[in-house]
Amino acid sequence: MLRTMKLTSVKTMKIAFLGDIVGRPGRNFVLEKLRELRRDYQLDFIIANGENAAGGAGINTRIATSLRNTGIDGITLGDHVWDEKGFTREIEKLDWLCRPANLPEMNPGQTHLLIEKDEMKLGVVTVLGRQFMKTHSACPFLTAREYVEKLKSEGATAILVEIHAETTSEKIAMGWYLDGMASLVVGTHTHVRTADHRVLPRGTAYLTDAGMCGPHKSVLGREVEPVLGRFLDGVPRRFTVATEDVAISGCIVEVDNDSGLATSIEPLYLEQEIPTPEPEEETEQK
Repeated sequence: MLRTMKLTSVKTMKIAFLGDIVGRPGRNFVLEKLRELRRDYQLDFIIANGENAAGGAGINTRIATSLRNTGIDGITLGDHVWDEKGFTREIEKLDWLCRPANLPEMNPGQTHLLIEKDEMKLGVVTVLGRQFMKTHSACPFLTAREYVEKLKSEGATAILVEIHAETTSEKIAMGWYLDGMASLVVGTHTHVRTADHRVLPRGTAYLTDAGMCGPHKSVLGREVEPVLGRFLDGVPRRFTVATEDVAISGCIVEVDNDSGLATSIEPLYLEQEIPTPEPEEETEQK
């Protein structure tokens, strides 16, 4: 008698989260490497913070669409969400992009994402921290928990919570607060990657800051000299986006599909290769 084999669903999903994309250098390198990253790491989802993708502050429809079309599944934003002129009128059309959920309710834009692929559903929400942040926002902890519960009720297999915050203490506290409820809690905003990636006791992967996708020969993505000059004499200067030592920074998380909890987290760091100039041919001396 022939036996019919029951096909089982994939037991885990792999999610990459990319830190703040900064300016043209950052977004061009991300666009160049997205397909390679998905293939090499066998990624199911790629989520990125894009709030600095346009000129180092803000994002617009053209840039968001190019990132989406090249392979980013979802884009999150932070306190620079409205820095690009006219974006308040455009954001409603971008259903793969979400602004911080704890901004005032009358703000336009998606408050969260539910991305479905091959019977897997990834929920994404980002919240702004309140320590040393100028943006008016509701409690990030209560908002994050509210949306975790909302996404679970909508059928999310895994849930990614981003906290866009200034202080490490606020980010770490969020990790412990959501341990066992979210698949990943990851921090952004400071542009400096941290080395404290771990799976917390109840199964939530955690990283204090994913760093940035952009030029690292810089001060947080900006040219060194004007920033240094401002610190030295206090005179305002234009902080232009730097261009050298470009790298992608983030993390990769593997999540159990049945429990929605993380089984592993690893850092992601990919430097742009600079072509070595060919040596000049020596001319024969007579």
